Amino acid sequence: MNVDILWSKFLTEVKEDLTSLSFETWFKDTELYKLDNGKAYIIVPMPIHKKHLADNYSDLILNHLNDITGTNFELVFLLKEEIEEEKKIGGVEEFQVKNESTGVPNHQVQSNLKSKYTFDNFIVGNSNKFAHAAALSVAENPGNMYNPLFIYGNSGLGKTHLMHAIGNYITENSNRRVLYVTSDQFIQDFIGINKKDDKGTNFNYVDFFKNKYRNIDVLIIDDIQFLGGATQTQQEFFHTFNTLYNDSKQIIISSDRSPDDLKLLEDRLRTRFCWGLTVNIFPPDFALRTEILKKKIIAGNFEKEIPDDVVEYIASNIGTDVRQLEGSITRLIAYSTIMGGAEITLDLAIEALKDFISKGMGEKNDIQRIQKIVSEYFQISVEDIRSKKRSSNISFPRQIAMYLCRTMTNESFPKIGTEFGGKDHTTVMHSVEKIEKEIKVNKDLANIIEKLKKDIGVV
Repeated sequence: MNVDILWSKFLTEVKEDLTSLSFETWFKDTELYKLDNGKAYIIVPMPIHKKHLADNYSDLILNHLNDITGTNFELVFLLKEEIEEEKKIGGVEEFQVKNESTGVPNHQVQSNLKSKYTFDNFIVGNSNKFAHAAALSVAENPGNMYNPLFIYGNSGLGKTHLMHAIGNYITENSNRRVLYVTSDQFIQDFIGINKKDDKGTNFNYVDFFKNKYRNIDVLIIDDIQFLGGATQTQQEFFHTFNTLYNDSKQIIISSDRSPDDLKLLEDRLRTRFCWGLTVNIFPPDFALRTEILKKKIIAGNFEKEIPDDVVEYIASNIGTDVRQLEGSITRLIAYSTIMGGAEITLDLAIEALKDFISKGMGEKNDIQRIQKIVSEYFQISVEDIRSKKRSSNISFPRQIAMYLCRTMTNESFPKIGTEFGGKDHTTVMHSVEKIEKEIKVNKDLANIIEKLKKDIGVV
């Protein structure tokens, strides 16, 4: 059967299984190039079609081709320009081998990119929206916008996610060659230059190194701070950087600190890191931590529902490391399962995550500091202010302390309630509202609040 007739029949049939939008987007402009040696070579209009069709429609395509031809095929997706290249060298098989050696079209295997990290699943909030916008700008226009892009921030805030997202976006939307490595891998590859081949030379290893790091369009290098102390490796990275930069190739770097703070790196490197754009990812605030947890829950498709008060408790207590936040959900689900499928409640979460929370107790706790100052002022103990005692000489100072915790820190109502002996967040809300109203009509109380604020200072 003529390939054009075959593909026309295929498109007619597959159209019945798809929405009009899906068909128009992914299949309308495809062509069947040829069937050869058990493979179906399909021409697609853009690089993004390769991955999307392979990941989402392979079974559908294969089933319809089998129905029409009675034969099972292996699918190969090609761009028109790749067909032209194939014609020049005399065969698709030869073309595929040639390009696999340079990382095209199989970008992701050669690039060390993790496909799970994309812009679509990166949660954006106040603490990272500038870094996200900068990363997307670079992905859309590599080599021309913000070169190099230097992303820094503490561990677990999403630097690596953004770097992979940039790489994945570029590979899906262009033919550019992308390489992601850690600085440790760069060091190991550089050390390999000193190896000798069968002829007693290192020419092959030098060629391998230069081809890997300089014959690319985008270099993404993670944790650059670990180059500190490796003097010879820094020199090689300096030359690699210059080569790529002078050829308008995109460079993306991450670190746990700003370029100015990388004291163990050469000045000429730190200066170059500032040539483009430097962006900082800050720790996520309560709202973003909550959103991250909710996305994790949705993505996990857990059988058990996790109530909002549990989510707020975790967001208030676990910390700012995104990996720890996500890990807390996994731990909670596992704990519930081990406990015979127990219902997930706030009490269960407190028990399941007590080890997670205790790890951060040595850090400065602004709530505890406020409790101590308020207790001293009213001459009661901190244990009293955290207790369930309801006598006026304790409950009123407790309400004042809750009010100060809410107005002088960024902590949530559930977090404050937890620090006051496990009080419900509605109790904290009531206390805050009551003191706010009292201050407006009671000058003595307003004066006490002002004095306490001065004693507490900037929290």
